[in-house]
Amino acid sequence: MSKHIAFNNQDHPEFYATLQKKVRAYFNEVNDKPRANAKFWGKALVMTAIYWVPLFAILFVPMPTWLFFVCWVIIGMGMAGIGMNVMHDANHGSVSEKGWVNKTLGASIYLLSGNVFTWKTQHNVLHHSYTNVYGVDEDLDARGLLRLHPEEKHRKLHKYQHWYATFLYGLLTLNWLLTKDFTQLYRYHKLGVAGNNNKTRELINIIFWKIAYFAIFIGLPIFVGGYSFGLVILGVLLAHFLAGIVLSIVFQLAHVMPDVSHPVEKDEKTEHSWAVLQLRTTANFSTKSRFVTWFAGGLNFQIEHHLFPNISHIHYPKIAEIVRKTAEEMKLPYYEYKTFWQATVAHFSYLKSLARNKPSMA
Repeated sequence: MSKHIAFNNQDHPEFYATLQKKVRAYFNEVNDKPRANAKFWGKALVMTAIYWVPLFAILFVPMPTWLFFVCWVIIGMGMAGIGMNVMHDANHGSVSEKGWVNKTLGASIYLLSGNVFTWKTQHNVLHHSYTNVYGVDEDLDARGLLRLHPEEKHRKLHKYQHWYATFLYGLLTLNWLLTKDFTQLYRYHKLGVAGNNNKTRELINIIFWKIAYFAIFIGLPIFVGGYSFGLVILGVLLAHFLAGIVLSIVFQLAHVMPDVSHPVEKDEKTEHSWAVLQLRTTANFSTKSRFVTWFAGGLNFQIEHHLFPNISHIHYPKIAEIVRKTAEEMKLPYYEYKTFWQATVAHFSYLKSLARNKPSMA
């Protein structure tokens, strides 16, 4: 992976400047700010309750085994909900103009089993800068278990990836919890993309929060709730598996799709400007569904998110029409799947096409 890849600034240079001007005009017209508003804070409270109330019930309310597992299902949905709605916006700096507010809410990732530094490096730096660029965007790296890009080496097991992919998606946050933060910390420092991060201090930070997570979500249910070790482990695994599926699917429906581009770095350069790259490598889905928009933190408006990651997701439905019309005026693509089901079918069909050594490309 290159430390720096140049964009082609001659590719529709007027697009992003025009779009920014129109979006600024919109916020001026409605007399609003691009940061979070009351709708965000209300939803943040709901997501926090979904995550933490079932845990308190497990600790202090006697319940049958079936209800115990229902609580862990709700915890898993809360984990995904906080991740998409609160943590994600905060670590993009889009919640507030006050840095400490973003930092505080962004730290919620520690008790979702992740780490701020490694997540920001993978997501904000590598994914948002070089979306879908093979070998650079680590969101496409499944360690050979899945083929998510046509340049990925084809392996025999990929023949069945459209069948087993969902299971691997469910391991996303478990991977955060157990190994990923450690391996990424080492790799980012080795690659020179860690900036001013102190590796030793960050390692201590990772270890501290892993211990805190295990103490809260495994230790407390055992020693306060009185549940067996095996039962608690099954509950934690269930919560993580559900959260992993939800988070993975939301990402995959935006980028691992047949219509979007799947570029390759060539001599440390890309074919497109940064903004055009975001358009060509990203798709929206189910934007008319209020529930999907609410629960997914506006990440079904991935195009708007990639072009304006510093704007709170609360505003994406309002600026989407501006983005779409501007793209159309300049004859640039704007990919969108009308329903969640349509997008899901397209994603798994694309996985099946990638299972062939030479998939048909759009």
